Amino acid sequence: MSGRSQEEGLKDLTLLGNQGTQYSFEYAPEVLESVDNLHSNRDYFVKFNCPEFTSLCPITQQPDFATMYISYVPDKKIVESKSLKLYLFSFRNHGDFHEDCVNIIMNDLIKLLDPRYIEVWGKFTPRGGISIDPWCNYGRPGTKYEEMANYRLMNHDLYPEKIDNR
Repeated sequence: MSGRSQEEGLKDLTLLGNQGTQYSFEYAPEVLESVDNLHSNRDYFVKFNCPEFTSLCPITQQPDFATMYISYVPDKKIVESKSLKLYLFSFRNHGDFHEDCVNIIMNDLIKLLDPRYIEVWGKFTPRGGISIDPWCNYGRPGTKYEEMANYRLMNHDLYPEKIDNR
């Protein structure tokens, strides 16, 4: 039995445990769901790694593949992981540049969760001999998380990748 009660956000979930899940092949931010954060009295990171992220080039319609890394410090809400999987899957036929994809993901999660801090990093596989690895972050304005975001932005790439550690 779950340690959470239905009153703590479980009753509102529609995807987790649903055997009739519908997969959207078009960008679908409406599938994102959240639950109450029962530990909002402390800071902690939640990290997701999605090694099978796919989107399309908006010009050529060729597929782009990436590992998408999402890390955030929650406040009152946490994202429900199955809804996040379905949301990320919905980019499958979405045509946008890599930089747009990571910023769209971050913006949608900010809208859903109002996190204290969040960062999204897309490590796209090379196509045409070049990889593009956009990274973006956000810290709640006027708080220590805004300072954290500025610090991490200025220092996020202190150890650049080498050709053999990709």
